[in-house]
Amino acid sequence: MATPQNSSNTKMGKTAEQNYSAIRYGNEHGSISFGHIHKDGATTSSILLQGFDGRHHISLDKNGERVGSTQITGPSRLSIKHGEDMKEPEDCIFINAVNGNIDIIASNGKLRLQGTDIELVAVGEGGSKGNIRLTASETAEIKANKVVVDAKVGYRLATPGLAEIISNSQMTIYSSLIRGVTDACAKKDSKVGGKRLVEQYNRT
Repeated sequence: MATPQNSSNTKMGKTAEQNYSAIRYGNEHGSISFGHIHKDGATTSSILLQGFDGRHHISLDKNGERVGSTQITGPSRLSIKHGEDMKEPEDCIFINAVNGNIDIIASNGKLRLQGTDIELVAVGEGGSKGNIRLTASETAEIKANKVVVDAKVGYRLATPGLAEIISNSQMTIYSSLIRGVTDACAKKDSKVGGKRLVEQYNRT
């Protein structure tokens, strides 16, 4: 039989969360609680669904440090499968962070995205927004039948090490002005101001 829970704890000199109406239903397989106070004493759950393993639970937090948060925790796999009755162009799974970031982290594993097409779109305005950044501690590798880069303002490829451009068929390079500069310009400038470029690119 469910009974009300009365919890009044003190954590590090501060009064913890407390209520007199918490109710829990369950057995050795799992439980559901209304008004459960977490172990840290700082947060109350409106609803806590907990399995046999205490690490396996869903919590709808009411107040404290995680007001309005939904916590889903488990020691093993989380699977979401939807959309058998939908068609390919339709949106099936929708995640919308109205304000704030979305973090997807694989602490000890790979992060995979697979689909008939993958689209990355940044819609922010101004120089500090609307950007897509790709950072790799080792190698960023692209393999495709075609790679197309269309930059409206400009693009730059830079490395302090070895650079190679290879075409086994035909290579076309076009520009209204083409300038080639070597480190020899550091000693004696060329007619087109190569020394300035040597100094500029050796600073970056």
